[in-house]
Amino acid sequence: MHAPIRSLASGIMSGSGGPPPRVVIDRVAPEVDGGRFAAKRVVGEELVVAADILCDGHEELDCRLRVRHQDTGCWTEVPMTHVGNDRWQGMVALDRIGPWSYDVVARIDDYATWLRDLARRIAGDEPVTAERAVGRELVAAAAARLPPERRKLLASLLTVFDAADWASTAADPRLVDLVAEAERQGNAGARLDAPRPVWVDRRRAAIGSWYEVFPRSWSGETGRHGTFADLAGRLEYVQRMGFDVLYLTPIHPIGRAHRKGRNNAVTAATGDVGSPWAIGAAEGGHTAIHPALGDFADFARLRHRAADLGLELALDLAIQCAPDHPWVTEHPEWFRHRPDGTIRYAENPPKKYQDIVPFDFACPAWEALWQALLDVVLFWVGEGVRIFRVDNPHTKPFAFWEWLIAEVHSDHPDVLFLSEAFTRPKTMFRLAKLGFTCSYTYFTWRTEKEETGRYLEEVTTPPLADFFRPAFWPNTPDILHATLQEGGRGMFEVRLALAALSVGTWGIYGPAMELLEATPLKPGSEEYLDSEKYEIRHRDLDRADSLAPFIARLNAIRREEPALSRNRPPIVQPIDDDFLLAWVRHDADSGSRILVVVNLDPNTPRSGLLRLDHEKLGLTPGHPITAHDLLAEGSEEWPAGQPVRLTLTADRPVLVRRLVPHARAEMPA
Repeated sequence: MHAPIRSLASGIMSGSGGPPPRVVIDRVAPEVDGGRFAAKRVVGEELVVAADILCDGHEELDCRLRVRHQDTGCWTEVPMTHVGNDRWQGMVALDRIGPWSYDVVARIDDYATWLRDLARRIAGDEPVTAERAVGRELVAAAAARLPPERRKLLASLLTVFDAADWASTAADPRLVDLVAEAERQGNAGARLDAPRPVWVDRRRAAIGSWYEVFPRSWSGETGRHGTFADLAGRLEYVQRMGFDVLYLTPIHPIGRAHRKGRNNAVTAATGDVGSPWAIGAAEGGHTAIHPALGDFADFARLRHRAADLGLELALDLAIQCAPDHPWVTEHPEWFRHRPDGTIRYAENPPKKYQDIVPFDFACPAWEALWQALLDVVLFWVGEGVRIFRVDNPHTKPFAFWEWLIAEVHSDHPDVLFLSEAFTRPKTMFRLAKLGFTCSYTYFTWRTEKEETGRYLEEVTTPPLADFFRPAFWPNTPDILHATLQEGGRGMFEVRLALAALSVGTWGIYGPAMELLEATPLKPGSEEYLDSEKYEIRHRDLDRADSLAPFIARLNAIRREEPALSRNRPPIVQPIDDDFLLAWVRHDADSGSRILVVVNLDPNTPRSGLLRLDHEKLGLTPGHPITAHDLLAEGSEEWPAGQPVRLTLTADRPVLVRRLVPHARAEMPA
């Protein structure tokens, strides 16, 4: 017994009651998990949508991209262009942050097919008398579908078929456009099963230079706890290095119960200040400020001073409590308990965090807990914070983050969330899909040439790059990698250049980075000796050996060069030395091309032949190139299409060149 034809076709019907459309739309991009999650873009960018669109037979297709912002509800429709092998592409500018969606619609274009075949018959010297009636019939049928005024205009154009040169005037653009408009109204054709979501962020989501500080260490006086006012008074130091995001470690009251001592000692000595991530004490919890830092007026003054200097504040969001956080007493049901009734502290065996208690997100009172945590975020949004660095999000439920970020974005789409998710790749990617703006990555542990080159391209190339934005950090308060412990000044420069010049978002934990702090807690450890997580540190920011000028130059290059000031992916280039890594970032719109070469063995001079991939870089093989040195004065002329030998020394383990091709093949005089 065969099922009825209509039943078999029900899943692909066009909705008009007619037969299923002959047009098929496949492999649409950008698309994240079939539209379950939003692709990410930045305001001011063009949304480029591509799809395989095909039909049986040889008819011409009319393919269109429809895009709308959720707040307007109005679709903008633009034509898609055939780019080869049944692949179609359309683009539209994204001029607002927030939620967008797009659809692809495609139909058989009867009139365009008729025009194409008419031209072929004329070119083949075939008789076309009968085609006049066919064209007239198509136009008349189209006119019947239009509203009265448009119908009248199209009907008036039917007179072209009465002229002697009807075959040429039938392609009048006015006539073609009106017929297409009518055919689209009468033929819905095929479309996506559902519009695909796109989330558009402000520019800082994709391009940013972050500087992390412990405010309590910025008093400038040995033995005195720093304040917001102290930090505000020294922000020009951060501005001179060219950073645009000032990330504050937690600023809340620090628990006294089970407080950690220096170097993570289980027992604190008198005067030990504890870890800022052990949040909450008698003075308050996540919506309070540590009294030694100042009050909310001081915080506002710091934020405004930062803004005056071009710096935006980012606040740490650590969803955990000290044992004496007010919530532990007020809402013990929100926490995990041992069989004896006591609240469990956090563990990541063999690590123990006796000064922190985690929440139980699946407790019977989970709804009240989730709402309280959302209220914390909204509280700080009300205090002017628009960027949050989220501590260990992979230890909280996926559903919680999807809900919380959506709730915040419903009224505040400009809020950004940086995920500190040093975890398994697929967990890291899931968090990005759920709404996190950008994410820490495994960059810190990518040290060999091949693995680093592959990683640079992996995290910046679609389909991963459609939802995941990498943030490269060469160090954090938790991570002092062995390369920095052992590599000396040259390795610091290499890791800084790798982070700053390869991706859109990068950051450092300062002043540890620029002051070359490299002593681990013990051999084999990635923890800093005398870690700032557990004590106040005072440094001489004016040290002669500081890398601050080098960092300032890297950030200046990022701002000045379009290939770096826009989120363009690195394109790894072949160079024949196992320790030299070369890549180019290329902005086709401006023609900007920036070559970076680093020596991953910086204490040993290295030399290699660089062969530029002319095709990927949009270079004409026969044209010579001027390579301008962006870290020092001078330039070099590179011959047309020839490999170039580059030498990196211990004094200069990083090369940065602006590549400017000549418009003619001969070398300049």
